[in-house]
Amino acid sequence: MEDTDSNEIPMQSGDNPISRREFLRAAGAAGLSSAVPGLASGAQGYAGPFGKAEHCVFMWLGGGMAQIDTFDPKKMGDAAERIPGSYYPSIPTVVPGVEVCAHLQRTAKLLDRMTIARTVHHDVVDEHAAAVNGVHTGRPVSGTVVYPSIGSVVSHERGALAEGLPAYVLIGYPNLTRGPGFLGAKHSYLYLTSTNTGPTGLARPSHISDARQQRREAGLNRLRELARERHGENTRVSNYDAALGETLRLGGEEFMGVFDLGAEKADLRESYGGEFGQRCLLTRRLIERGVRFVEVAHNLNFVNGTGWDTHKKGQLKQHILIEELDRALSTLVMDLETRNLLEKTLIVVATEFGRPAGFDPDGGRGHQSSTFSMVLAGGGLNHCGAYGVTDELAKTPVADAVSVPDFHATIHAALGIDPAKELYDGDRPVPITDRGKPIGRLFG
Repeated sequence: MEDTDSNEIPMQSGDNPISRREFLRAAGAAGLSSAVPGLASGAQGYAGPFGKAEHCVFMWLGGGMAQIDTFDPKKMGDAAERIPGSYYPSIPTVVPGVEVCAHLQRTAKLLDRMTIARTVHHDVVDEHAAAVNGVHTGRPVSGTVVYPSIGSVVSHERGALAEGLPAYVLIGYPNLTRGPGFLGAKHSYLYLTSTNTGPTGLARPSHISDARQQRREAGLNRLRELARERHGENTRVSNYDAALGETLRLGGEEFMGVFDLGAEKADLRESYGGEFGQRCLLTRRLIERGVRFVEVAHNLNFVNGTGWDTHKKGQLKQHILIEELDRALSTLVMDLETRNLLEKTLIVVATEFGRPAGFDPDGGRGHQSSTFSMVLAGGGLNHCGAYGVTDELAKTPVADAVSVPDFHATIHAALGIDPAKELYDGDRPVPITDRGKPIGRLFG
């Protein structure tokens, strides 16, 4: 009797045999698709439309931006009297009927190039670490799977636009949430925390001559060859080897020159503003060079003492953060447009959750994930100023609710990535989004 536990599984006469691994993968995918609606394969799960964006800028407002004080203003409240409502007055925008916070004056004039998704929500616990992970990966933590961040998924699906460039750059502090998960080190990020120095460890020290560098690289390459020969099946070794190869490739003068912000005109640098603005200017240079996905963090706690996590007295200086965002975002939009890159670049303003309309005893706000705002700009989308309607306290979606998986699916579709496609953690099929559906209005 034929051994059906061998590496090949016999089929009917005339069929080619398939491997046991292939059979299990196909069976697992079919079972998952039939068990959970919306988890079918990409060909069946999403037929389009797709956008034509080539790049994505992911502005991260760490701490939880208060939607009611920025992009979804409501009637005025009073912190001293504990009356729920907005902390700042609102102003009209270039899109009729859509208003934003008075401290977003520049952005208000450009809102026809943007869409505020006002009904984003998730059911992850209102705690920073879990919510940050949820918004970056598009799903809650589940079992033993380490899910990839949206930047790593884009890296995996689209790669860099040119040889010798990273697909994914993080301007901010690295952590697991922003990492590649089961996709492996090849789709991790290159990161930097200062616009003055560029990525730590890439630049060659000035006292190392060309000849010495060549000797070093030759010795390193020999060690890498031996490691591959002896431990080629070890995932950790192969991931480390891939990271080494990427580091050597990126350390050259051609790529490192992108971090020289002094090459930009002084008036343009000034128009971007302070440190966050300079990060956005560097982001434009990275996009221009061919980097696919850039996350740029705006959580500068020293400005108001708390960053966007506006508990207690952090609320009092929240307007400084809003004004910084307004200046950097509006300048980036116009800078990209001037260079004919805005239609090719999707800008995302994201945060882990919003803030409630009510005030705490010290005048600040708590956490709220039941509804909050995130923003999309450029990227060739059919923008409408604002999408979705919330109640009078910006607490509950009233119309056109957008889940975090829906928001992820919109980003992927804008970049030409099938949001219903399945990735694989070993033999386990994992949909790119957790049953998310793109906002169809933006592709009309």
